[in-house]
Amino acid sequence: MTIAVDQLSEKAVRSFVTALNAGDRAAFAASLTPGATMSDDGSDRDLAEWTEREIFSSSGQMEVESQTPDGLGLVALFRNDTWGEMRTAWRFTLDAGKVGRFETGQA
Repeated sequence: MTIAVDQLSEKAVRSFVTALNAGDRAAFAASLTPGATMSDDGSDRDLAEWTEREIFSSSGQMEVESQTPDGLGLVALFRNDTWGEMRTAWRFTLDAGKVGRFETGQA
């Protein structure tokens, strides 16, 4: 069973996932704080390079399976044209109502 994006409880996470799924670079950037950071499988990555490669130029999509009670953790099927589909975990840290950091990796 999946959770509709508009049902995600945390507004900043909802904006992040909505922009990701729409392939909307401007809305995605707007969901992040200036200087936002991220990690993939425990290693810090360059956010701009990673999102371009893993999301925007490879048609990345998230189908959310579950969220934590605080709305800051997700388990989702993530798919893109490079890697296909994989079950992933996402954890978000917010700052002033936007995503200041996200961490993702295989679930």
